[in-house]
Amino acid sequence: MSSATLQRANAHDSGSKKIRKGHSRRINWWLTAVIAVLSLTILIPLYFTVITALKTPAEAGTFSLPTTWEWHNFADAWNKVDYPKAALNSALITVAAVVLTLLTNTFVAYAVARNMDKRFFRFMYYFFIAAMFVPFPVIMLPIAKQFGSWHLDNQLGLVLLYMVLGLGTNLFIATGFIRSIPVSLEEAARIDGAGTWRIFWKIIFPLMGPINATIAILTALWAWNDFLLPLIILTDQSNQTIPLAQYVFSSQFATNYPMAFSSYLMAMAPILIVYIFAQKWVISGVMRGAVK
Repeated sequence: MSSATLQRANAHDSGSKKIRKGHSRRINWWLTAVIAVLSLTILIPLYFTVITALKTPAEAGTFSLPTTWEWHNFADAWNKVDYPKAALNSALITVAAVVLTLLTNTFVAYAVARNMDKRFFRFMYYFFIAAMFVPFPVIMLPIAKQFGSWHLDNQLGLVLLYMVLGLGTNLFIATGFIRSIPVSLEEAARIDGAGTWRIFWKIIFPLMGPINATIAILTALWAWNDFLLPLIILTDQSNQTIPLAQYVFSSQFATNYPMAFSSYLMAMAPILIVYIFAQKWVISGVMRGAVK
């Protein structure tokens, strides 16, 4: 092959790379515009919440900036809601729910994913998925009565409910990813003498990092922000979570909207910070979980 031919081939390859690079950088402006408009449904209420939290009660209800920045609203809401105690209760319930969910739901997903060819496990898979479509108000009162009779109308009962009721969603997310893990890895481990329990914790569970992050953040968001389950389960007011404490606060001080909005922002801040640091693993887990 002559040098001229080589030069033309190299020029063609470099031109093709530039074209592919240009295509990869092309921006879909229509989709970008749609996303920008839809983002206003979050940004506008958030803006209204922030500026209202920094106003006086007389100025609340408008989109204008405060004439004076009332930072003391956060301190007042901190004391009225008893934020440290309510936040501690929410944190204990959330952490326990996340840990127990990861320890149990992922193992159930592993058992189902590796035995989908068996009728029983295939039935259990569709049974748990079907549970996702049952409206919670249908089972709300039976659950409250049952847990009350078992003396689980406390934080432990609430954690167990988060673990059980989230099984359908977590199974749906994790099963597809587990089935994409080569079975040859497990076969090699079994040849070396490893049992099912050891294979899961030493091989499968570490490989499920993105899925585990997804399940953890979804469970944390649910447990931290949930109002309905704590309302019907927790009978001791000393165990009330932040949403319950804010409900009592809002009903008693309904006219002081700046103080109420300050408490909402403080309640939102911890879980928002967690999501900001974990979002890349969450997105990766959702995308990988969709692959079968």
